[in-house]
Amino acid sequence: MGKKKVTFDDIAKYTNFSKTTISRYFNNPDSLTVQNQDIIAQALIDLDYQENKLAKILANGKSEFVGIIIPNLFLHYYAEMLNQILNTYETFGYKFLVFVGTENEEAERKYIQELLAYKIEGMIILSHTIPSKELASYNIPIVTIEREDEYVNSVNTDNYMGAQQATSLLAKSNCDILLHINSNTPKEIPSYGRILGFQDICKEHNIKHELVVREFGNSYQETTKQLQDIYEYIKNKYPNQKKGLFMPNDTYANIMLNIIFREHGTLPEDYRIVGFDDSPIAKESIIPISTVGQQIDKIAYEAMELLVNQMNERKKRRPNLQKELIHKNITPVLIRRNTTN
Repeated sequence: MGKKKVTFDDIAKYTNFSKTTISRYFNNPDSLTVQNQDIIAQALIDLDYQENKLAKILANGKSEFVGIIIPNLFLHYYAEMLNQILNTYETFGYKFLVFVGTENEEAERKYIQELLAYKIEGMIILSHTIPSKELASYNIPIVTIEREDEYVNSVNTDNYMGAQQATSLLAKSNCDILLHINSNTPKEIPSYGRILGFQDICKEHNIKHELVVREFGNSYQETTKQLQDIYEYIKNKYPNQKKGLFMPNDTYANIMLNIIFREHGTLPEDYRIVGFDDSPIAKESIIPISTVGQQIDKIAYEAMELLVNQMNERKKRRPNLQKELIHKNITPVLIRRNTTN
């Protein structure tokens, strides 16, 4: 036999409040005194009340869902970031609806409309496709991570500092030439700081260097082909020189390491590699990869905390809406492993 479902009428009789007061507790708790909120909260425990989530959504339009648009799950950084965001459920209680981007603006606009139709309360955007000005026009709390963020709140890594850490480590490894391999990154994207930090350190210390820019595609096959071509290029251009490779992320660093390992059966003395992310692949690769740790767990937590603060403020009877954008920078941590020893 199933136990009897507890209703608002039952809670009202138990607390000697009206059903209207009970309804206000669920839909607009700030309209009640803290003392009355505590009385009702204890009654819910005493009566073993199980909330009807669907009814609550229909009543107040608040779903406790957050939408996420992530560029891909091919790069280990994005996969780990998604994992860490999902792990915040235990702390903040919000559920997630996730779309994987296509780099197609119209497709991603459809994703956003789909998310809005589910009455999401906020969004975390990692995809680069839709400009932040357009994102801000949806009039819903939004936090972006590692993308253009002129018109929305964001949480990013201090990419410039991370690049300086990586470049300095390679320089201390007595490399003859330092190479930073990256895509053509616009200056408004936070990760452009990786290019700038690399170049500034090399120029400041008069280090021989080269920036190798390619478009890598969005699949393992496309990226591997490009990195194989880059490997042949640097091998032929810099023979008998110790080459320090600063890779733009740990996925690319691992692919490059595998390319070199397949040819030599090890990582030769004339190659040193540093990645960027500290996604799990860096530690678990065939030779553990030195990397710039982005503190992915901290970025995910800070992004959700920033978003939840905005969403909670909007639920208040007299919300004090945010007047200035917040852009948080998380300090990276250099992690030395076998590819620079």
